[in-house]
Amino acid sequence: MQAENIEILEFLRQHHPFKDLDNAILERIASQTDVAYFKAGTQILNFGEAITDWYIVRSGAVEVYRRSGELYDRLTTGDYFGQFGLLRNKRIRFPAKALEDTLVYLIPEPLFSELFEEYETFADQVEVEDRTRLRQAMARQADSNQLLSAPVETLMLREPLTVPVTLSVRDVAIQMSEESVSCALVVTESDDQPLAANRLVGIVTDKDIRNRLVAEGLPYDSSVEDIMSTRIASVEHNQFVFEAMLMMLRFNVHHLPVMRHGVPVGVATLPDVIRYESQNSLFVVRRIFGAQSLDELKALQPDVRNCFSRMVAEDANSHMIGTAMAVIGRSFKQKLLEMAEEEFGPPPVPYCFLALGSMAREEQLIVTDQDNALILDNRYDPKLHEDYFIKLSNFVCDGLDACGYTYCRGGIMATNPKWRKTLQQWGDSFLDWINNPVQEVLLNSFIFFDLQGVWGETQWAEQLSALVAEKASRSPKFLACMARGALGRTPPLGFFKGFVMETDGEHSRSINMKRRGTAPLADLIRVHALAVASKSHNSFDRLDDVIEADILPPGSGADLRDALELIAMVRIRHQALDLEAGRDPDNSIEPDNLSDFERRTLKDAFQILSNAQKYLKFRYQFGRAF
Repeated sequence: MQAENIEILEFLRQHHPFKDLDNAILERIASQTDVAYFKAGTQILNFGEAITDWYIVRSGAVEVYRRSGELYDRLTTGDYFGQFGLLRNKRIRFPAKALEDTLVYLIPEPLFSELFEEYETFADQVEVEDRTRLRQAMARQADSNQLLSAPVETLMLREPLTVPVTLSVRDVAIQMSEESVSCALVVTESDDQPLAANRLVGIVTDKDIRNRLVAEGLPYDSSVEDIMSTRIASVEHNQFVFEAMLMMLRFNVHHLPVMRHGVPVGVATLPDVIRYESQNSLFVVRRIFGAQSLDELKALQPDVRNCFSRMVAEDANSHMIGTAMAVIGRSFKQKLLEMAEEEFGPPPVPYCFLALGSMAREEQLIVTDQDNALILDNRYDPKLHEDYFIKLSNFVCDGLDACGYTYCRGGIMATNPKWRKTLQQWGDSFLDWINNPVQEVLLNSFIFFDLQGVWGETQWAEQLSALVAEKASRSPKFLACMARGALGRTPPLGFFKGFVMETDGEHSRSINMKRRGTAPLADLIRVHALAVASKSHNSFDRLDDVIEADILPPGSGADLRDALELIAMVRIRHQALDLEAGRDPDNSIEPDNLSDFERRTLKDAFQILSNAQKYLKFRYQFGRAF
């Protein structure tokens, strides 16, 4: 053996993950290892380029970066890099640069892949390092993304203009003009405290003055109370810019009061948020609300897909993507309902249009059907009012189908008279499901435990959610029944932890990542959330409530979160790749198309799901105290 190879061999013997390999393997590695020198400041790896070797730092220092240019890690002697790209798609994921004059060993990709596949201890050590870094990257992704890391209060460059409720519109307009602001916060008056500390009761904007005062011909000395908006969407000062953006999208508003301990401390405006947003999802939602016909709404389908693909390409996490796509889907519903009321006239009695399932959980992706229902005012009389709501439901559901949200094959839509009920009837239905659980009935009712109001009297949906949160946690029989139902869909793992694939249909030899992954995870998290009376909708938020309630085995909550994120992102990336290739996206993947790293981590995630289902079965046995 040459002297250079002997030096490499001795180095490998001293460092992980080589220390546990036998001498013959180490000699083979040393004989195939090349050496490269990089001067300080030299770029070693560039994002997106093909990668053919695994890099081990012999001496010097290397800095690894995210694609955004932000520092990700700093490596020294014995550290390694490049494995993430080799295990994924043979493309560089994290650029690298020599911080000092650096000597590296290069192990060719075929040899690295052989070692990873054939030697479990080697693979485990590389994989543990990668998983640690992957988890750190997922945790730090929020820190590196301005949408998630910037609190709303960073947008506030000045204190808000607050005016008393008794002030005239003329005087309010004068103050707005003098201070060059587009809105004023209307508060109650109190002699014993500053005006800005009083209770917020409304907001008035330039648009309100134009539309509600000037256009209506009201006198300029009208009270601001006559034209202000009283249903106020607001954010807390410590919420993130991303949350403010979603609030604006959800309620179609351009001004959000920023609150601290119930007191308005500022206003976040649309231009403020646009500085932090990629402009894509906002652009789509604004075009939805600006559409004048169903044809214009249908034409937005490519924009929706482009928005989805762009978020994936920018490494958004599954929560961000699911929430943004749910907001877009909700916006289609809201616009269609607005158009329906324009065509059929105002509703004869108040109603609330419900979003159910993944949209209500804010976990919607690009492949989705529509799940919806109607809550009707208790004064609803079928003889007098049914015809109107049949026409409205057909208009909206047909419109959603035309816009890419296909009809629900199970018929869970407002077009089904079974799912058009009064508020009282809905309350009775939930109480019956909880107090008298029947497995067959509950299996068809799971989706109704994920609901959000999107139009009309949305507070009715909140009332039903509060009712469920209060009653469900007190019914062991109901929770046991829900738990049994949640065990119906199992992860695709065989006896020896190999993948079990579909055996028939067009997707044979594949895994349905929704049916066998994200759906059973959402089901079991929902059961735990009901048990702790959580009022959250999103699975990640529910999981936070469950972890806080301390009902899971130590560490399993964090494992569940990682498993949900991993499985969801594999599903999301697969759909994005389908779109890129011009294929119709779906929920099925073929394991043979995954990298070694993805297959191994996916098996681990499915094992976490399997263990969580076993715990669910144990915890919610009927008659057992919990």
